[in-house]
Amino acid sequence: MKRLRRRTVISLLLAGALAFGLIFFCVQLVRNGNDWVGFFGTRFYESGAIYDKNGTRLYDGQTKEYAENKSTRVATLHLVGDENFGTSLRSVLASRLTGYNLITGTSLGSHDVTLTIDASLNETAYAALNGKKGVVAVYDYTTGDMLCEVSSPAYDPNNPPSDINENPAYEGVYLNRFFSSTYPPGSIFKLITTAAALEQKKDLADFRYTCTGSLTVGDDVITCPYAHGQDMDIDRCLATSCNGAYATLAMELGGKTLEKYTERAGLLDSLTVCDIHTAKGSFVAEEDGSAFLGWSGVGQDKDLVNPCSMLAFLGGIANGGEAVVPKLVDKETISGTAIPAAFPDGTETYDIYSQETCQRLKEMMRNNVVTEYGQEQFGDLAVCAKSGTAEVGGGQEPHAWFAGFIDDPDHPLAFIVLVENGSAGARVAGSVAAQVLARAVAE
Repeated sequence: MKRLRRRTVISLLLAGALAFGLIFFCVQLVRNGNDWVGFFGTRFYESGAIYDKNGTRLYDGQTKEYAENKSTRVATLHLVGDENFGTSLRSVLASRLTGYNLITGTSLGSHDVTLTIDASLNETAYAALNGKKGVVAVYDYTTGDMLCEVSSPAYDPNNPPSDINENPAYEGVYLNRFFSSTYPPGSIFKLITTAAALEQKKDLADFRYTCTGSLTVGDDVITCPYAHGQDMDIDRCLATSCNGAYATLAMELGGKTLEKYTERAGLLDSLTVCDIHTAKGSFVAEEDGSAFLGWSGVGQDKDLVNPCSMLAFLGGIANGGEAVVPKLVDKETISGTAIPAAFPDGTETYDIYSQETCQRLKEMMRNNVVTEYGQEQFGDLAVCAKSGTAEVGGGQEPHAWFAGFIDDPDHPLAFIVLVENGSAGARVAGSVAAQVLARAVAE
C-alpha cells in the first residue's frame, strides 16, 4: 500500500511537471513563435521576397539571392540586411515573410513584402554621400511612407570585404545609423529653442540681438564663427544660426522649458518603425543662467538626437503640428501572387507643437533657404530647411546636418542628411539633400 501511494505521488508529480511544461511551452509559443520561425539560424521554412515600391526585387528568401544590381544591393543593405543585421527587414519581417500564423504555422506558404522604398532613390543618396559615413532619409510627411533610407558605410552582401573588421572605413558598418544611432544635433536643434521662444516669450517680436562673434557667460565664452551683425530679429538670428542669440534665448527660457519642448518634439522617445525601435535622444536641463544651458539651446552640450525621430519631427512641422511615424511596408501578398495576405500597415501620428507655431517655424525655415542657403540649388522647389554643424571634439571635424521639407502638397517630402565629420552643414549636407530631392521629385 505504501509503495502504491508513493508511485501515485510520483505519477502526480510527473503529470504536474508535464502539465506545467506544456503550459510554459504554449505561453512561449504565443509570445515567441514569430521569433522562432524567423531566427536566422532556422533553415526549415521557405521565405518570401522583398521588393521595392517599383517591383525591383531586393531579396528572395527562397533562392537567398539579392538584387541583380550591385549598386542596389549596397544602397539597400541596411534595410534588407544579412545575418549581421538585427534591425534589418530580413530579421524583423521574418515571420511575415514565412507567412507564419499561430494557428496554421507556416503551412499556408510564404508571403512577399513590397516596401514604400524607392531603390533607385537609395542609390542616388548613397552615391551622393560619396563614401562618407552618414545618413540620408526622405519620407512623405502626410502618409509616413519612407522613400529613401540610407546608412553609410555599407557593402555588397554578395561579396563582403575581407578586411571589414580591421578597415576603419567600415567602422560601425553593422549599425543602421538612421534607426539605431544618436548624434549631437548642432544648430538643427535651434528649431526646438525657436518653438519654445515662440510660445513662451510674448515679446519675441521685439527681440533683437547684436552678434560680435562671442558671448561671455561668467567665466565661459560662447562663440560664433564670425560676427553676424547688429540688431538682428529672431528670423535673422535663425537664418544666420547665431549661437550667441540662441544661448541668450536658452538662458531666458530655462533648462526645464527646453527639456519640455524637446520631449514634445518626440526627440526623447523611441519610435517603432516596422518593429524596429529607434534609439532615444537625450537632453540635460543644465543649471539656469549657465553657459552649459546656453550651449544646450544651441544644440551642443549633452544634446543627442536620433535621425529617424528628427525626421518625424520635421514632418510634424510641415504637417501643421501632426507628426507621422515613418513606415516601410506598402503591402504584403501571398508569394508569387497579387493576393493580399495581410491588412496594410496603419498610420500612426502624434502631436508636437501648435499649428500656429509650426506655421511660423515653416516661414522661418523657408527664409533660411532663400536668404542664406541658396534657392538656386533646389530649383523651383519650396524647400524649408535648417543646417547644422555639430562639434564632436577630439580634434575631429564637426558633423554636418541639413534637415527640412518641401512645402508643397504635390511633393510632401521631409528629409534629413547627416554627414559624419563633414564640417559645414549647409555646404556639404545641403549638397547631398539637393541631389536626392531633385531625384525624388523626378521619380
